[in-house]
Amino acid sequence: MPLLLFVNLIGHNGADSFARDWTMVALSAIVAVVAIGGMFAASRLLSSRRKSAVKLTTYECGIPATGFAWSNISLRFYIFAIMFLIFDVEAVFLFPWAVVFLEQKGLGNAVPFYAMMLFLAVLFFALIYGWRKGVLEWQK
Repeated sequence: MPLLLFVNLIGHNGADSFARDWTMVALSAIVAVVAIGGMFAASRLLSSRRKSAVKLTTYECGIPATGFAWSNISLRFYIFAIMFLIFDVEAVFLFPWAVVFLEQKGLGNAVPFYAMMLFLAVLFFALIYGWRKGVLEWQK
């Protein structure tokens, strides 16, 4: 709020509005840099610096780490995560598409509909491909 009042005092109307807008951006950037620097400085000054063997161990959800640091992780976890991302991205694209589709529906434009059908067909193909490869089966 004080920044907005300061910027309103600096700028006028018309051609000066461009300078006023960029002054606001510059002031916001300065406040952000000072705030971030202050947080880093406070963290550095207030944090504990005593190191011990317990603090340097790997934390595994409260269970003490045993065995080797490297272990075999099934590739199925990564494939399952990629499949999740594919369908998560699909859901993200469906909402804006629905808005555009409703706007274009009244104009008689069928391109958004067929574009989404093509997009869904590719994702459906990815699902079928993953299903046939056994990616969706958690245990074999």
